Amino acid sequence: MTTAAHSDHRPHPLWQPGADRIARSRLTAFHAWAAERHGAPAPAPDDPTASYAALHRWSVAELETFWRAVAEWFEVRFATPYERVLADATMPGARWFPGATLNYAEHALRAAEDPARADGPALLHVDEVQDPRPVSWAELRGQVGAVAAELRRLGVRPGDRVSGYVPNIPQATVALLAAAAVGAVWTSCAPDFGARSVLDRFQQVEPVVLFTVDGYRYGGKTHDRTATVTELRAELPSLRAVVHIPVLGTPAPESTLVWDDIVREPVEPVFEQLPFDHPLWVLYSSGTTGLPKAIVQSQGGILLEHLKQLGLHCDLGPEDRFFWYTSTGWMMWNFLVSGLLVGATVVLYDGSPGYPDTAAQWRVAERTGTTLYGTSAAYVMACRKAEVHPGRDFDLSAVKCVATTGSPLPPDGFRWIHDEVAEDMWIASVSGGTDVCSCFAGAVPTLPVYIGELQAPGLGTDLQAWDPQGEPVVDEVGELIVARPMPSMPVRFWNDPDGARYRDSYFEMFPGAWRHGDWITLTSRGTVIIHGRSDSTLNRQGVRMGSADIYEAVERLPEIRESLVIGVEQPDGGYWMPLFVHLAPGATLNEELLTRIKTTIRTQLSPRHVPDEVIEVPGVPHTLTGKRIEVPVKRLLQGTSLDKAVNPGSVDDVELLRYYERLARERGGPGA
Repeated sequence: MTTAAHSDHRPHPLWQPGADRIARSRLTAFHAWAAERHGAPAPAPDDPTASYAALHRWSVAELETFWRAVAEWFEVRFATPYERVLADATMPGARWFPGATLNYAEHALRAAEDPARADGPALLHVDEVQDPRPVSWAELRGQVGAVAAELRRLGVRPGDRVSGYVPNIPQATVALLAAAAVGAVWTSCAPDFGARSVLDRFQQVEPVVLFTVDGYRYGGKTHDRTATVTELRAELPSLRAVVHIPVLGTPAPESTLVWDDIVREPVEPVFEQLPFDHPLWVLYSSGTTGLPKAIVQSQGGILLEHLKQLGLHCDLGPEDRFFWYTSTGWMMWNFLVSGLLVGATVVLYDGSPGYPDTAAQWRVAERTGTTLYGTSAAYVMACRKAEVHPGRDFDLSAVKCVATTGSPLPPDGFRWIHDEVAEDMWIASVSGGTDVCSCFAGAVPTLPVYIGELQAPGLGTDLQAWDPQGEPVVDEVGELIVARPMPSMPVRFWNDPDGARYRDSYFEMFPGAWRHGDWITLTSRGTVIIHGRSDSTLNRQGVRMGSADIYEAVERLPEIRESLVIGVEQPDGGYWMPLFVHLAPGATLNEELLTRIKTTIRTQLSPRHVPDEVIEVPGVPHTLTGKRIEVPVKRLLQGTSLDKAVNPGSVDDVELLRYYERLARERGGPGA
């Protein structure tokens, strides 16, 4: 992996916030207040980088004081007070705010209590064909109250599970908040997941209520899901009730409840006051092998982490419109809904990211007056390849930040947003995980943006890079470690009574410290570089490189649509490193292109990481949330059978994986 030797030169920022923007940011106001009230270091207005670094050091060294300050700053409503902030800092098992009771949904609906805001939009719903349709704060509150009342009528109690097989529509947000209001545990899958994928998730948690649609619209087509819903009902014996949401207008199946009947009359919501660590929702790891991990996060932990992340790092407030392209099967949907916590209007887009053309998401941002627009790095790179010109073709004057996640944003992606969207654009590449439903590093409104780098670690996040001996390193590649607890870390995994699977997932390599499984560099300037997953590292002659570095270099070539690089250890001690390429239409893998690919890697990265072979493939397999599948492909190439290498329900195209399995077989084993 390329070592980032940033200490001996100072690159110029691609962008930096103006003095007025820094002064107006919520982070600046919080910093001054925390210095006055809680002993944080005084802000240094003339040096924003040093100022943030000092605030961050304090937030990590004084975890209890910092999180108390966050709770006070955002006026968190504790129905009963907490005994202390962090009663036990041991990981796993940290105990936050014991004694406290609260409710996440109560905080998400607070803006509706303000008469000046009640009629303003809480949600803006957009699909592929219609203009944005608002749901006011008052309507949202009344609908959440009505659905919560129905859940209670069905006997749903705190701790029961409520599930949704729903697209990113207002009803999904209402159902999540209603479940939270009664203390039920929400869990959702997007309707493009097949029955097996949904059952792999929902059967683990045994829901008592299922909210479901008859189908969804995507890419200009309608997709009927009635047969899948019938199968889900048959295979989930724990269900007491099914609520039918007729997106396609289908009549409700027999013995189901109808959404419109439930929400016909608004009801003032009743919020169950719950212990801080009471489960809020279950999220699932992409789970390419075995069953997906069922990750349980808490009402209080998510509330505090999301208030901090959205209110301070994303600089969101009541005047903002928050749009992130996501589906209900990805943690970014839960994060998006939390925009309500800071009073922002949340933009829900239900449709294809690239329909009717590649520029679709920019059009949504324009039509909704979005101020913070989040998407995937892959979408940005697709726009660049398709020569989309958002700044020229759309009015994006309201957008003050473009944020990306899902994979590292390559340097060319930073340049493209700067050149093609707006020169004065805050570009926030962020990195975190479903595991904490938040970011470890990314957006800071007061800091400069450097090409290819995340701005800084998040407040209250003790982010470190460790070498194999467990020693912190700077300006060198290391394992992504969180050395002290975060409130949104899982309280547990579902069906993991002794916590063994939880410990094995994060705490096996370095007991007592969270190892996330990414390679990162923390630079001496305080920025962060993500190099890709450490469990799919390319190790040639002792030199490690993350696959993301290879993708970034190779996919600059116009002929390469997407690529997949695998390092395969062989039984004889050898190492075979193929690069699979999915070509753009009309391109051919001839000698000239082969030479260019190899030269690109040799000159831009490392001669040791030139692939042994370049192999054209019909496509690159992904998880259902769009991440490239590396480890299962590696296992196939090592001779593992498909059923043992991957959970078929967790991938977007099983037939593609069969191609790699056949390839391994035809070659007679790895590297034959």
